Amino acid sequence: MTTKKALYEACLRYIDERLKTVQKTILDIQQSLESETKSSAGDKHETGRAMLQLEREKAGQQLLEIENQKAILQKINPEVKHENVTLGSVVKTTNANYFIAISAGELRIDNTAYYAISVATPIAKLLVSKAKGDPIVFRAQPFTITDVL
Repeated sequence: MTTKKALYEACLRYIDERLKTVQKTILDIQQSLESETKSSAGDKHETGRAMLQLEREKAGQQLLEIENQKAILQKINPEVKHENVTLGSVVKTTNANYFIAISAGELRIDNTAYYAISVATPIAKLLVSKAKGDPIVFRAQPFTITDVL
């Protein structure tokens, strides 16, 4: 399996884990709301319901974000090699290695660290459209792109 394919699949697993967590949270909140309805009335009851509804809205926003990230991943073909950095590129530099996809943090493939980052991150904005050998300066730190996959 190629490095890019392994990173792509690691991002898919990351999304699936987040999705399961948020779905469980939504289910727990729904069950709590149903049990709140069965309990006694009063200010304490209303406050509890309001808090649960806020938590449900927050979980709904997280679910929407996960769906957006999944849609971004679906635009990536892990079999395609890029000359210039774009969505789906693996970028190796003298400083760090990046997978331009979604923000999923550090991923380790064959004992090498890669940072899965969104195209909206400041470092990705600098890298996009660059090619192997191009120099970059990020936060006053110079480095060079050593490979683009």
